[in-house]
Parts: sequence; C-alpha cells; structure tokens
Amino acid sequence: MNGSETRLERSADRTRAYDNLLQTARDYARTHGEGVAILACGLLLAAAWSLEAGAGSSPWTVALYLGTCLIGGLRKAAEGLKSLMARELDVNLLMVAAAAGAAGIGYWKEGAVLIFIFALSGALESYTTDRSRRELGALLRMKPETALRWENGSEIEMPADALSVGDLVLVKPGSRIPADGIVREGLSFVNEAAITGESMPADKKPGDEVYAGTINGQGALFVAVTRPGESTLFAKIVKLVQEAEAEKPASQRFMERFERFYAGAVLALSALLIVLPPLLLGRSWDAALYQAMVFLVVASPCALVASIMPAMLSAISAGARRGILFKGGVHLEALGAVRIVAFDKTGTLTTGRPDVTDVVAADGTSERELVGIAGALERYSEHPLAQAIVRYAASQGIVLPAASDFYSETGIGVRARVDGGDWRIGKPDMSGAAVAQPPHMGETIARLEAEGKTVVLLSDDRGIAGLIALRDTVRPEARRAVARLREMGVKAAMLTGDRRTTAMAIAREAGIAPELVFAGLLPADKADLVAALRASHGTVAMVGDGVNDAPALAASAVGIAMGAGGSDTALETANVVLLRDDLGHIADAVRLGRRTTNVAKQNIGFALGVILLLIAANFAAGLALPLGVVGHEGSTILVILNGLRLLREGASAE
Repeated sequence: MNGSETRLERSADRTRAYDNLLQTARDYARTHGEGVAILACGLLLAAAWSLEAGAGSSPWTVALYLGTCLIGGLRKAAEGLKSLMARELDVNLLMVAAAAGAAGIGYWKEGAVLIFIFALSGALESYTTDRSRRELGALLRMKPETALRWENGSEIEMPADALSVGDLVLVKPGSRIPADGIVREGLSFVNEAAITGESMPADKKPGDEVYAGTINGQGALFVAVTRPGESTLFAKIVKLVQEAEAEKPASQRFMERFERFYAGAVLALSALLIVLPPLLLGRSWDAALYQAMVFLVVASPCALVASIMPAMLSAISAGARRGILFKGGVHLEALGAVRIVAFDKTGTLTTGRPDVTDVVAADGTSERELVGIAGALERYSEHPLAQAIVRYAASQGIVLPAASDFYSETGIGVRARVDGGDWRIGKPDMSGAAVAQPPHMGETIARLEAEGKTVVLLSDDRGIAGLIALRDTVRPEARRAVARLREMGVKAAMLTGDRRTTAMAIAREAGIAPELVFAGLLPADKADLVAALRASHGTVAMVGDGVNDAPALAASAVGIAMGAGGSDTALETANVVLLRDDLGHIADAVRLGRRTTNVAKQNIGFALGVILLLIAANFAAGLALPLGVVGHEGSTILVILNGLRLLREGASAE
C-alpha cells in the first residue's frame, strides 16, 4: 500500500513539474517569443546567404529563405488576415503580399530580407510598448498585499485592501507602507521614489504624511490610515499609467485611419501596375510584376505608421521616471503647443500654509516676549494663523507662558490672562476697549498689508504691544519655474480667489506680470478666464491643487495637478500630475511635449521623403528590389530608433 502511494506521489510530482515547465515555457514565449523568432529568422537568413554565396542558389537555400519567411512572417500574416476579416487593410497585409510576390517571381532572398527587417522593426516597436508595460508591472509589484493592524497592544496581519480609515498600522523597518496615512508614533526615513520619483529618503516624524507603496527605513512607524485601498495615491498612479497606455493622441488616430485608406490605394495601384503596362505599353509580364512588387514594398507606410507611438510611449515613460504622469499621449501632444500657463495661487504657487514673516514690537516689549504671549493666546486654536504663530514660537525655541480665562470672539480675536495681565490678539480693526497705538504703527500696518500680508495685533490694557505679520509663502522654486517658462516663450498667469493686494504681492515674488494677475475669482470665474486666455494667447495649461480648481482644469487644453498635496477632484480632472509638487517640472513637461512633437514631425517628414524618393527611383530608373527593401525597412527602423531616444533623454530633453 505504501509503495502504491509512493508511486502515485511520484507521478503527481512529475505531473506538477511538467505543468510548471510548460507554464514557464509559455510565459517565456509570451514575453520573449518575438525576440526568439527574430533571432531564428536572422540565423536562417544568414545561413541561406552564406550557402548561396558559396555554392549558388539551390533547393537548400530556397528552403532556408522560405523558413525565414515563415518564422518571421507568420505572426504578421495572422495580424493582416485578422484585419482583412474585419474588412480593413493594414501594413502587415501589404508586407506579406510584397514578400509573397517577390518569392513568386523567384526573388526568395529579397522576400526573406523584407520579412526579416519588417519583423525586426515590429519587435523594436513592441519593445517600446513593453517598456511602458514593464514600468506598470513594476508599479503593481510595489503594491503592498498585507498590513499589520495594531489593536489592543498586539499586531494582527490582514490584507492591505481590508484596512479602513482610522486603523492604526505598524510598519516595521524595511516594510512597505500599506496605505496612505499620518505618522502617529515613531521616527524613520522613507524611500518615496515609487511615488515622487525622488531618490533621497524623506525623514518622517509624528504628524507627517506617508504613502502606500513606499518603503520604511530603519525605524518602526505607527501610522493612522487616512486613505486605504483603491483611494490611495499609489492606486491613483497605477490607474493613471494604465489610462496613459490606452489613450492615443489625435495624430496617431489620424495615422491609423490614413493607413487603412493608404494600404487599399497601394494594393490597387500595384494591381494596375501588373496589368496596365503589358496591355497598354507592351512590356513583359515579368518586368511589370517586378516593378509592381518594388512599388508595393517602397510605397507601404511602415515608417509612417511607426512615426508617432514609439516616440509618445518613450516620452510617457521618461516623464514617469521624473515624477510627471501623463494620462495619455494626447495631453503630451497638447503640452507641446502650450503658449500660456495659468497658476492657481494657494497651494500651487504658494505652500498653502501661512508662516510668520514679520514681528514688530512696540517700546517696552521684546520680540521674543511678544511671540511668547501671542503663542500662549493661540496655542489651543485650530485657525491656520494661530497654528502658524505657535509653530514660529517653537522654531525660535520660545517657551510659551501659561494662559487662563480664554475667550474667543469670532471674527475678532482671542482674549486670555497671561502672566497676570489681560491680553488680546486679533485683527487691526478689532473692536472693544480703546487701545493706544504707538507712533507709525498705522503706517507699518498699511505697508505690511500692501505686501499681501495678514496682520494681527497684540495688546493689553496699556495699549498695543506689537504686531505679527503672516503670509502664505511662495514656493522656493516658483520664480525659477516661471522664468524657465518665459525663456521657452510661454507666459505665466495667476488665477486666485484671494484679494488683489495679496495676489499682486505673490505675483511680484513669483515673477508674474501684473496684467496677467486675476484676483477675487470664484471657481466658475476661473473657468471663464481660461477660455478668455485661450482666445487671446493660444493653448492654455492650468495648474491647480484644489477642488475649486477643477472647473478651470477641465476648461484648459491641459490640466496639471499637484499630485502629493492635490485634492482627489483635481487629480481626477487633470490631464497631467506632478507627483513631487515641484513647479520646475511644468517646464520639463512642456519641453518634453515639444521634444516629442518635434521627433514625431521629424519621423513623418523623413518617412514621407524616403517613400517619395523610392517611388520616384522605381519609376524613373527601375529600382532594384533589394535596394527598395533596405531603403524602406531601414527607414522604418530609423524612425523607431529616433523615437526611442526619448527614453534616454528624459524629461529635461531639449
């Protein structure tokens, strides 16, 4: 009985091993099948060529050439027949017909060379597509599968997709973070290259945001989940890349429609070239058939068809490596035509967080004392200005004194008792007990407000002790980003709902011309202004991060969203996402769009030129079929290689 069970187990093991081997072979064929076919095709062609050079033509050389055609052409023939069954004609059918025609009149070598080079160009084009798919596959492999939920002092392993908002998860050193969240406890550094493209790890402490798919460093982190599952930034990135693969630019869609019409015209003209010259001009049928086969080869639009998509896919991949995600080649194409970029202010040109810019103390009060009392008054407020003052006090190492008897006056300010005195902090026009104003304080307030700053006054029963000015600070890279756009001939505008004095101050600091600053706008107003800018300046790109920017993003030719800090609505509406929130990447994206458009135009011009030249040579001087094959298929390979250069040059390509 034991012997019988052992034999059954061995048989089952052999079956499993065979199945695994078969599956491995299938996976390898699916992944590398085209490359293996090209290699085999090339080896057979080289063997036939060598044999023919040494011993002349023979049944063996014909058999080797035939093997080359079969190995290299079966896949293309199947694709051509599939199109024919759908009542469409494409370049695959033209090439197979040309190779069959060449072999039919005894030009086996030329037919085999045609199939080999055509298959090679197809493999290069497939490489471009596979490169993009491999990057998507690499992204998918980064998706965390499990999470350690921390509950009642113990860890519970569970699927990452089953996490809910508010769950506390433990992320051990070296592990992937399972969901977007906020660090509640622990210190570490996190590799965020999968999300932002930034190779340097980011330090993380309590209160910092972390993203799913990123890798924790040496310290353990306890993270409160804010966005689980498919709502994480990582999941959105994967979705964007998938959409980018599927969406074709308008030029490529036109090229595919043109291919079907053109292929039919070439086949019809080839048939006429076979029939009419012998009937009308008295030429031999062999000569007419030969010239028709040369025409069929050189007039086929292989290079034209391959002019656009390899370049587009290469550029999309190059942008993704730099943290610039395009939702499709159509948006990359549109970026190349952009003439003006409209920026939202808050959270886009600025950090979206107010900071203390000025502290002015009256006589008898030091700046540190002023900030300490203001921080004591504001320490329990959730208002962004209050938090900015407390944050500034901490950055200066100021210990906040104790405060009591808090009283908040909505729209006015806060009152409390600090160090035995009654203090108030609020707007300059705050009502209540009259307070004495130091000399020139009014002028200082007016000057600071003219600079777009928000001023709060600190006072006690004796009068105003001083003021603190705050402003949403301009991003460090904003001025350089606007300058780079200007160097490229692209104007910059600002659209904001804020008051004009603040908008003008930010615009001056960012280097935006005053006539292109539009303030006090509602979301619908922003969309209307985008339409007006399009009418007056040309193609418009809109950059924003908030829900109120979504109408303007949708109205623009290209909507660009700030990925890390942007709202979900902005990310979904935008056509391009900047994962690192780096405004400098806008100029990179425009430059990449222009570079891609230029490469596509170069390819189309070169392909058309070669086709016309070869057709003219065929009719004027009787072009030899081998030269037609090399010239036509060589041009196809060159335009594909020209498109692939964008993979190497990256998003900063000139």
